[in-house]
Amino acid sequence: MNPGNKFMHFDTKTENPHFDGVYDIEPQELKNKLEHVKLIDVRQRDEFIGELGHIPTSELMVLDTLPEKIAVIPKDKTVVFICRSGGRSARATAFALMNGYQSVFNLRGGMLLWNDLQLPTNK
Repeated sequence: MNPGNKFMHFDTKTENPHFDGVYDIEPQELKNKLEHVKLIDVRQRDEFIGELGHIPTSELMVLDTLPEKIAVIPKDKTVVFICRSGGRSARATAFALMNGYQSVFNLRGGMLLWNDLQLPTNK
């Protein structure tokens, strides 16, 4: 974390190819910074507890419910959105940006890539 800046910096951030203003981050870098970010998983409940599992400390907030639940997501912390492959979470990231969030990111490759890299999950 940068001194004087409450938000996380990601060296691996790249522009999302489908959403202007949305940045993707790499799973390996996220794994090293889990305790410094708020993780929001936007998949369906059965996916969250299903075969791909979920990242420890992530909170389930189904994409369809985001408009009514976004107010509970802290604006003073870096937020990373997660889904199965990175599409729904990129939409969630774009939505958060439109609602005044400054430090929001999309997990590139979603839980598919996270699992391929054998990073820790809760199942």
